[in-house]
Amino acid sequence: MSQDGLSKWSEQIKRSIKLQELHFSSHDDEALIAFIDQCILDISSQEIIDLPERILLSQMVFNSFRRLDVLQPLLDDENISEIMVNGPDEVFVEIKGRVHKTAIKFESREKLEQIIQTIVSKVNRQVTELSPMVDARLSDGSRVHVVLFPVALNGPILTIRKFTKDPMTLERLIGFGALTEAVANLLQDLVKARYNIFISGGTGSGKTSFLNALAQCIPKDERVISIEDSAELQIDTVGNLIRLETRDANIEGVGELTMRQLIKASLRMRPDRIIVGEVRGGEAIDMLQAMNTGHDGSISTGHANSPQDMLARLETMVLSGVTIPLEAIRSQVASAIDIYIHLGRLRDKSRKVIQISEMIGLRDGELRLSPLFVFEEDPLRSSIDCVVGQLERTSNAFVATEKLRHAGLEVRL
Repeated sequence: MSQDGLSKWSEQIKRSIKLQELHFSSHDDEALIAFIDQCILDISSQEIIDLPERILLSQMVFNSFRRLDVLQPLLDDENISEIMVNGPDEVFVEIKGRVHKTAIKFESREKLEQIIQTIVSKVNRQVTELSPMVDARLSDGSRVHVVLFPVALNGPILTIRKFTKDPMTLERLIGFGALTEAVANLLQDLVKARYNIFISGGTGSGKTSFLNALAQCIPKDERVISIEDSAELQIDTVGNLIRLETRDANIEGVGELTMRQLIKASLRMRPDRIIVGEVRGGEAIDMLQAMNTGHDGSISTGHANSPQDMLARLETMVLSGVTIPLEAIRSQVASAIDIYIHLGRLRDKSRKVIQISEMIGLRDGELRLSPLFVFEEDPLRSSIDCVVGQLERTSNAFVATEKLRHAGLEVRL
């Protein structure tokens, strides 16, 4: 049977459920499946439908009522890392770093909007024409961003950044070629020794995944608080873990909880470490102050094209939250963050650690980084579609080894 034939029968079954005003509770999936299967049996008396088509038809109808309709097969496909919906008639996916257009379409604009409302309502978010943009997440932690009309002129825009079912680890990153085993061992020691680490990179460079991998190295007996706009981290190695998520204001304009408020609240919860998913604004000053007031081992991320750009962005973000002299800001940054890790997405769509640097403080009033490892491409083995290379140790000495020694760990540099 053709796809059009399956879609025709799917619509007939859905109409049957609606016309008969059958309302199955959200927990009564078995009753809904049984009714769908009975409808398919009735259809079989009119047209021959083989077993695989029956299963597919049943899934199509069930996904329409219980899950995310035509998007569900894309969410279930582990090869797809991102889903991009540009209105009801255009759906793109990312597979292994490359974007492809699918043949999938929504039955109507209203159906797409209904799915969007289902997603955002489950995490107590709201999106309307008056407030047409929102960040949300799926139950598995996948990141969701929505933009509605009138901001989005070609229809409701839905972007889903999927996350793997298994938490990211340093071992998996080694397997992907993102870093070497020696560097992974060093990073593991730096986390255990409670160095404050900041991860930077451009969009899609893998900052959240890398943060998650580093978080798996935190000793199990510590109390950790993670703070995110939309909860995405999958930290399963720490028992004493508190997860905090920001909240938008309600329709009356009250009830908002910002990153700044959550960071301040976390300091009253006796954390050993604080993990801030991403800093974008004034919360940067609160993060720096937390790192400077006994919460060593804290980790955060931010958007930037290079480590130096990230330093400049941090200064700008702090200034958006408080009005203090630039010299004081730079002093806070210099004393708060020990290690900078910069990630990049290369021309072959692979994600790599591009640079690992040590903060060596202020010189002539400027923040200075000392690169310890730099990604070096092998021009003889690389091509336009394949980048070959690895992190290479620079000649710069690693200065701040005190935390490693105090933790009883070997200095592997």
